[in-house]
Amino acid sequence: MRLAFAAPLLLASVALGGWGEYVDAPASYAAFPRRVERVAAYRCHDFDVEEYRQANGPGTFQRVMLAVPRGASGLMPAVAAPFYFPEATLGFDPKTGGVESPLAPARTNLTYYAEVAYLSDLARRGYMAASAEAYHLTYDPRNAPVDAWAKWGHAGRKLLRDHPSWTGIGKLTFDTRLLVDLLCADPRVDTNRIGIIGHSLGGKMAFYAGCLDPRIKVIVASDFGIGWDQTNWQDAWYWGEKLKEVRAKGMDHAGLLSLSGGKPFCLIAGKFDDASSGAMMRRAKGYERNPERLRLVNHASGHRPPPAATQAGYEFLDRYLK
Repeated sequence: MRLAFAAPLLLASVALGGWGEYVDAPASYAAFPRRVERVAAYRCHDFDVEEYRQANGPGTFQRVMLAVPRGASGLMPAVAAPFYFPEATLGFDPKTGGVESPLAPARTNLTYYAEVAYLSDLARRGYMAASAEAYHLTYDPRNAPVDAWAKWGHAGRKLLRDHPSWTGIGKLTFDTRLLVDLLCADPRVDTNRIGIIGHSLGGKMAFYAGCLDPRIKVIVASDFGIGWDQTNWQDAWYWGEKLKEVRAKGMDHAGLLSLSGGKPFCLIAGKFDDASSGAMMRRAKGYERNPERLRLVNHASGHRPPPAATQAGYEFLDRYLK
């Protein structure tokens, strides 16, 4: 199978308002060689997994995994599912089929992430699903557990030193959109039926990429904290000190959602998001004629979504992609 890629798609052509100043990638990211290679394939349970190595910046690479429904015919809908590292969104290591994770020594095994095993669930629902390593693993590759906050801090500060005008959330958005590039280049994918889903950090990635990338048709984000004070947006790997600037300008996530043009958006609330999150999302413009495109699922049971809440998110994807 041959994948054909265009040059990395920066956001300058999109109407970004004041967000582009902070989120759009630096010019050096428009010219790095677009290298993608398939390195392994696994027959797992009732679907297949393909592993890729793809460039995600000048001199850096990320591991990507695709979960592919077995025996699918015709073009498939697809979903990007960004998170820390792809095995977490599979719920198992495809190399061994087990849940032990040498990648995450801080956790005993991959069952820690069981509530967000999106790739496995989505492949069983007929979607091609993609997830990749986040930039804390690729930009500053030092020895530390993949979910250690210190590793995120090192990567966020190094990114700022190299690109003072950029932000961690901009880098996360750029890398997430590379997942969409990979899906769009795959001849098995219906490029008019691509969605995105993410939890926590992955929810932030899903929300930003979903709002800003017109190729993404529907967004599901779980407990990412849509208000500035609801979670750790001020940390270096997200906004850092620039958060003060955007807040002073009156920018908020209702405004970012408005840039999506009324794209279907489901927010799963649980701990960091709550009932007040609904008020924020309903202030977005573009939904006046289609209020049903905004949905709040508030399970109010903590940070990890229960199966019923995740199922509601999948059904929201189904509604707009199938």
